[in-house]
Amino acid sequence: MCLAIFAQNVVPDWPLVVVANRDELHARPTEAARPWDDTPSLLAGRDLQAGGTWLGLTTGGRIALLTNYRETGLRDDQAPSRGYLAERYLRQEQSAQQYLQALQQSNAPYNGFNLLAGDQRGLWYYSNRLHAEPIKIPDGVSGVSNATLNTPWPKLLRTQRRVSEHLAQAHAPDTARLFEIFQDTVRAAEHELPDTGVGLDREKLLGSPFIKNERYGTRCTTIILQHREGYALFYEKRYDAQGQTVGDSNWRVDFLANTIAAV
Repeated sequence: MCLAIFAQNVVPDWPLVVVANRDELHARPTEAARPWDDTPSLLAGRDLQAGGTWLGLTTGGRIALLTNYRETGLRDDQAPSRGYLAERYLRQEQSAQQYLQALQQSNAPYNGFNLLAGDQRGLWYYSNRLHAEPIKIPDGVSGVSNATLNTPWPKLLRTQRRVSEHLAQAHAPDTARLFEIFQDTVRAAEHELPDTGVGLDREKLLGSPFIKNERYGTRCTTIILQHREGYALFYEKRYDAQGQTVGDSNWRVDFLANTIAAV
C-alpha cells in the first residue's frame, strides 16, 4: 500500500475501519484479492513478481498492511521482498506485538518499510527506519503513507480528515463515500509537498491520494470493515492506467465460522 487510513473504535458497531490505496507500476503482475489456494483462511492480493502481499486478513482476525518507506537512492535490489513480512505474519500464530518485536530484533536487510499487524488485542506498528520499538496504535483515526506513521503529508492529512468527518456522522461506514475519498486525484500545492529527493515533478505526481499515470499509479483501493459481531467485509476495486475501474471483489470473512465467502 502507499496510503492507508485506519479508524479504531470510532463507529460503535464497527471497531476497525481500514481504507487503503496501493500504488505500483502498472506492468507489475498482481493477483486480485481472494482466498489463497494453499491457505484458504487467508484473504489477500498477491505480488506475482517478488511474492508476498501488501494487505491481508485471516479468519482468525489477523490483519497486516505494508507500505514502502520512500528513501531516494538507498534501495538495495538484493534485499529480500518486503511483501513476505506481511504474508509471514498472516500465516503464523505469534501475536502482532511479538511478531513485530521479533522483526525489530532480527536486523534483516530489508529496504525501508512500515508494517501494521493486528489481532484481537489491537493494531501494532513498526518501521525499520524509526529505530524504535513497535508501538500500539491508539483508538481514533490514524494513517500512514510512504513515510512513518502519521507523517503529515498533504494527501494523508486530507484523507484522514475526510474519513474522520464521514465516520463522525455515520451510523455505519458508507463504502461508496470511502471509495470516493480515496479516488481523489487533486494534487497538493507545490509549497505543501514534502521533499523526498525525487524531484518536484515526481513529488507533484505522487502528491494526490489517487495517482493517475500511464506507467505508475493507483492499482487498487481496499476497504476492510470489521463488525463487533465477529465478521469483516472486504472490498477491493482495481484500476487501469487511466484510472478506470477494471475489476472489483467483495468478500465476507467470518471469524466465528472460520469461513471466507464472496458477497
